[in-house]
Amino acid sequence: MPSFVDTVTLHVAGGKGGHGCASVHREKFKPLGGPDGGNGGNGGNVILEVSDQTTTLLNYHRAPHQRAGNGVPGSGDHGEGKKGADIILPVPEGTVVKDTQGNVLADLTGVGTRFIVAEGGRGGLGNAALASKKRKAPGFALLGEPGEERDIVLELKSVADVALVGFPSAGKSSLIAAMSAARPKIADYPFTTLVPNLGVVQAGEERYTIADVPGLIEGASQGRGLGLEFLRHIERCAVIVHVLDAATFETDRDPLSDLQTIENELKQYKSDLGELEGYVPLGERPRVIAINKVDVPDGLEMAQLQREELEAFGWPVFEVSAVSRQGLKEFSFALAEMVAKHRANLPEAKEETVVLRPRGIGQLHGDDTQITVRAVKYNGETVYEVRGRRPERWVLQTDFANNEAVGYLADRLANAGVEDELMKAGALPGDPVVIGPVESGVIFDWEPTMQTGAELLGPRGSDLRFEENMRATRKEKKARYHEAMDAKAAAREELWTERMQGVWTDPEEY
Repeated sequence: MPSFVDTVTLHVAGGKGGHGCASVHREKFKPLGGPDGGNGGNGGNVILEVSDQTTTLLNYHRAPHQRAGNGVPGSGDHGEGKKGADIILPVPEGTVVKDTQGNVLADLTGVGTRFIVAEGGRGGLGNAALASKKRKAPGFALLGEPGEERDIVLELKSVADVALVGFPSAGKSSLIAAMSAARPKIADYPFTTLVPNLGVVQAGEERYTIADVPGLIEGASQGRGLGLEFLRHIERCAVIVHVLDAATFETDRDPLSDLQTIENELKQYKSDLGELEGYVPLGERPRVIAINKVDVPDGLEMAQLQREELEAFGWPVFEVSAVSRQGLKEFSFALAEMVAKHRANLPEAKEETVVLRPRGIGQLHGDDTQITVRAVKYNGETVYEVRGRRPERWVLQTDFANNEAVGYLADRLANAGVEDELMKAGALPGDPVVIGPVESGVIFDWEPTMQTGAELLGPRGSDLRFEENMRATRKEKKARYHEAMDAKAAAREELWTERMQGVWTDPEEY
């Protein structure tokens, strides 16, 4: 297994939203107390967070599938579902997030910066939230939306102040080992360094990081050697140092030709960060030339021979030796001064945590309220395709096993103008209509008006049992009581009057 991973493909999925609850409140002497179904909880998000405790993407190389927690469904008595747990993935500073097409979604710098890479689905509304003056007794609830699923590519671009570039075996790793506490692998053969090395250098009161780029040869910007894999690790550096081998054994090489070759590769390298604000191309970064291995007699002679030609580039030139440490102090302090100047020109860092949301995630491009209808050919027949963020979300929220829920969807589509657009597009009753992509959307036969069982009892979402209140009020009961008492008193008065007048009934007449 590798110990250093700087690029990985990650499969992420937000949590599903919990379903809403369809419930009716019941208690003694109150069998129809109204809807009391609670809303479902939202699904959890998948979040990338910059952490100073993480230096590699190795964990995601071993576990590339990451999924957030699902929301809890709602319950009766207005019980709200709990939100699904977010999953926070720590990444090193300097991580660039791309989609599978290579488009940059985020450039993560600054400890604590967060990027919501996959949002959880929204929880469905319960029937209590769907109730209104016109729809007093909804017999349905909305389903929770599924979380976002997507594939992303993470690329680590090391955050170093100084970058060492040069041919293999030029002594870059030796310089890092001599100037810092880093202990990279050092050997006397090309391509010894297979991963970027980082070291921290203290020069007086200034501290800065230094990194090397392994495997730079001619054609590195087009993929030869290891250069294309690791050139991205110097894209954030403030200073580029050309480490030139003054004691190479190859007869066709010398410090001047090496510098020209590497400089040409830096200018040809095309960064994917070029569109970001404030990015400076590699060819425009400050340069320093370090002629290494001057402890060797032939190396010192070569350095002195070509020093004048190298100074013609207008960059500082230092003669150094990683073995004898000759010239390293002056070299280190010169780099510290250049880094301090670069930091002074940077904008002030914000203390609050930055939360980034990618453009277009979870949404269709364009206006969120826009709805389009067009006729397309699919499997040899004409299908009317309805696209738009709202209708596609409404379909996901609909329980098609509930006729009242289907009717509610029809009302929402009609109110949004979908039926009018279908008529303008030439759709006739019975024509197939798909909401969403024609390959994976929901297909049904269009009927301009839809009748459901609930409508036979009154308007959709209502119940006539709530309208027909058979229980008398206290005022009505009191009036009825007084009417009955008055009727009894009148009857007694009539009987007493007849008795006093001597009106008797003869039993023989019956």
